[in-house]
Amino acid sequence: MNKFEVIRKRAGVNFVLWSGVRIILIILNMDILTKVKESIDGVVDRKFINDDFMLTNGYARELYHESAEKMPIIDYHCHLVPRQIAENHRFKDLTEVWLGGDHYKWRAMRGNGVPEEFITGNRSSYEKFEKWAETVPYTMRNPLYHWTHLELARVFGIYDLLNPQTARAIYDECTEKLQTEEYRGQSLMKRFNVKVVCTTDDPADSLEYHKYINEHPFGVKVLPAWRPDKAMVIEKPEQYREYISRLESVSGVQISGYADLIDALRRRHDFFHSMGSRLSDHGLETFYAEDFTPEEIDRIFRNTLAGRMPSREEVLKFRSAILLDFARMDYEKGWVQQFHIGAIRDNNTRMFNILGPDTGYDAIHDVRCAAAGHKFFNTLAMEDRLAKTILYNLNPKDNEVLATMAYTFNDGTVPGKMQLGSGWWFLDQEDGMRRQMNALSALGLFSRFVGMLTDSRSFLSYPRHEYFRRILCSVLGEDIEKGRLPRSEMPFIHQMVKDISYNNAARYFNF
Repeated sequence: MNKFEVIRKRAGVNFVLWSGVRIILIILNMDILTKVKESIDGVVDRKFINDDFMLTNGYARELYHESAEKMPIIDYHCHLVPRQIAENHRFKDLTEVWLGGDHYKWRAMRGNGVPEEFITGNRSSYEKFEKWAETVPYTMRNPLYHWTHLELARVFGIYDLLNPQTARAIYDECTEKLQTEEYRGQSLMKRFNVKVVCTTDDPADSLEYHKYINEHPFGVKVLPAWRPDKAMVIEKPEQYREYISRLESVSGVQISGYADLIDALRRRHDFFHSMGSRLSDHGLETFYAEDFTPEEIDRIFRNTLAGRMPSREEVLKFRSAILLDFARMDYEKGWVQQFHIGAIRDNNTRMFNILGPDTGYDAIHDVRCAAAGHKFFNTLAMEDRLAKTILYNLNPKDNEVLATMAYTFNDGTVPGKMQLGSGWWFLDQEDGMRRQMNALSALGLFSRFVGMLTDSRSFLSYPRHEYFRRILCSVLGEDIEKGRLPRSEMPFIHQMVKDISYNNAARYFNF
């Protein structure tokens, strides 16, 4: 071997050695950089719920932290109990405030094989909570997993994951905090910068607790929302007669015919308006728009009061007539009307007989709503008595149906006068919200959207607004990153985020 071959061989060995050393150094440097980054990020940012939770890129983070995060909340549709708000309720433990009445959690627990005695039965508060803690790890990829840990973090300052190992400590810490003044009902609402809450109230409700709150303000407006569904349910004559008797008592109107019924309801509508109500809410399987005559409706109503079971055709005609009258009342007072379409309720008869309604046995209906909805709104438009309207669908197939329905009847008088509402009930999760946002964006004006509501019975549900806003900012941030929205328009996009988070609702509802 000559000297040139020796030199070349040594060079090759040295090259291999040096390459290996460089690779080792790169790996070491990456590890060092990772540790440095973790040190800079801090302990909290390594938690599951951190500052950038659900924010998918830098634009999303900028939009959320600079524009969405600090905006107040208008919760224009919820199911909080007015008495608990008025009395500034103190919750005895975490189970009461977190599991009481929450049929989302109940459904998950049943799906995880938890016996009913640990859900709505007579087991102790901690035993029920323990079963929920056992269920939580199995809710991964269900929105409950996110909501649970958001609420623990934002309400109680707890960043540990809830599971059987952490259950006792979390339960004890939260229950102890709930005994203090800052964790009573009103304080929880103020903590999340809530400006207005609209409860869900029947025309026959006294609104005594709303009156008390109005006379003893605590910094949050609590207004009633008109929910007249029970006035439509003539297919259950015995229960309906009981309801009419109650309506007679509160309205001072003796009800024997349909005209009397509308007179009594109008008086209650006037009373709700005097108590600050500015919106109605209707939970319907679908829209109703059958042809009818006034004489038919009066006869159907009188026969129902006499105890006669109406036919299916008569039920649909009666609902068509009274729904139009409700809409006319709303228009006369400048209210907003909300239509929640597509739930099929109380499907498990055995459990309904044991527990009653709103206990987790409802589901998504599969109905056709386009023809009836257009006919219903067209009747009101022809009369020039179409109020501001928000449409919500429970079946995701109806996103585009209701979006185009709404924009068929916008008349230029109010920005977003008719619009598609936020993802509702079973669609109140990331995929449902994104699909609703995409449908509204593609077929209407996303920038005029009035944003999120809790639709909840819990005082701990306000982080759902944060969840919505993080998804909102991620949707917009992803569009900016992909060049679908111009980076030069960031000031306008920041304003859009503020508007959808709060400003649009404040202007639209005019509370």
